[in-house]
Amino acid sequence: MAQIDSYLEQALKLNASDLHFISGDPVRARVHGNLSVIREEHLPIDMAEEIIFEIMDGITKRAFDADDAADFAYDIPDVSRFRVNAFRHLNGVGAIFRAIPSSALTLEDLGMPKVIHDLCKYTQGMILVTGKTGSGKSTTLAAMIDAMNKRLKGHILTIEDPIEFVHKAQGCLMSQREVGVHSPSFAEALHSAMREDPDVILVGEMRDLETISIAVTAAEMGILVMGTLHTNGAAQTVDRIINSFPADKQSHIRTMISTSLRGVVSQQLLPTCHKPGRAAALEIMINTPAVSNLIRQGKLDQLETAIQSGGNIGMKTMDGALMDLVEKGWVSAQEAYQQANNKSKFENLREVEQV
Repeated sequence: MAQIDSYLEQALKLNASDLHFISGDPVRARVHGNLSVIREEHLPIDMAEEIIFEIMDGITKRAFDADDAADFAYDIPDVSRFRVNAFRHLNGVGAIFRAIPSSALTLEDLGMPKVIHDLCKYTQGMILVTGKTGSGKSTTLAAMIDAMNKRLKGHILTIEDPIEFVHKAQGCLMSQREVGVHSPSFAEALHSAMREDPDVILVGEMRDLETISIAVTAAEMGILVMGTLHTNGAAQTVDRIINSFPADKQSHIRTMISTSLRGVVSQQLLPTCHKPGRAAALEIMINTPAVSNLIRQGKLDQLETAIQSGGNIGMKTMDGALMDLVEKGWVSAQEAYQQANNKSKFENLREVEQV
């Protein structure tokens, strides 16, 4: 048993999403979005180093020594799996541990709307799940992969940094590759994936031009590509992809995206007020002919209007999703106001709540 295990198990008992283990500070856990101290003593530098280095293998330790930071996965058998980012800082070393359930939650477990289930039925094109760090992107994608794994008879290939959810083969053959261990980069793994007869490719993060370019090409070739970006909203996501390319290629990429994109799900997690926990607010854009036309013409500022008009097929803006949570009594108007794009919609509700 590694020394870190007792800290991690204590965090799990609190239903924490993250453990912050940083030398020079008390150990903290993020519970329902807020950081709380779980052990008062300040971590000495030598103790933090010993505990963090104990769980690194040789490859990870060499990467840490070279870059002063490393991403890797850590597993407590029969308890939980964790995504770890270890780093050097002013007062020594630290690590953030993100708890990952031992098995992927299903779309039903997450209470996902029918339109998300429908997205999982596509066999080619591109589906993007976006949001800031800690917004639940990986959990949503894992549930979508789980649904496909049960329904399809094909090959699902994931490229992650590090591997988070471990999927067992159900209807599909599952191949999971970790950047830094099984491939030097996302782009190299994607190049290789194109020759591995995949039906579905999950790209853990589309963070550079080469990765995005190969992913778009794969989607055009008839493979279903799923990926994440750290963007807030469908319009910003499409804009990020297009503007990652040189100006002389952007018109061509707009045309490719307009035909290959299947949908964009942008999400954020908000603390709930009816019970301890967090609720997901989902902005959902489906690539209808109207949406496709706006992308092709570069009129991305009009995408929100198109999403508002697509409510009958399950599309929803982020502000609409936030309003739904407020009306259900799940999220406070103050919290929704802070996260909303158009804050004026929530001002009256916030004032009523404060009375």
